Amino acid sequence: MIALIQRVKQAQVDVNGETIGQIGQGILALIGVEKDDGEQHADALLRKIISYRIFSDDNGKMNLSLNDIEGELLLVSQFTLVANTQKGLRPSFSSGASPADGERLFNYLCQQARKTELKIATGEFAADMQVSLVNDGPVTFWLQS
Repeated sequence: MIALIQRVKQAQVDVNGETIGQIGQGILALIGVEKDDGEQHADALLRKIISYRIFSDDNGKMNLSLNDIEGELLLVSQFTLVANTQKGLRPSFSSGASPADGERLFNYLCQQARKTELKIATGEFAADMQVSLVNDGPVTFWLQS
């Protein structure tokens, strides 16, 4: 599984003009599911997302995690993260999970995230979503499990 995480001041996701997920300070995580991913990949990725030290401590060093700051997490599925862009001018999605497997694992990730103490918001799998954010930094990282 892949997560493109962004440290944000705020973020939201809209579907058909309606806000379905919104957070304040925290992490917007765009999630891509690959063919061979399973629940163990989702568990490992979630641990990494909420424990990754990308928030500043009192000395201005990136030393605090989402857990440490009691931040919020917005999870949004984004299958284009699994694209192979090395050849040609059109992305290949051959390494991506099937829609059914992608949805199952994304939903599993969201369910596991809701078991934490953090405020969790999500997008809608396979929907045409509009995501807006105020990237804090900007700070963006690519994580894989």
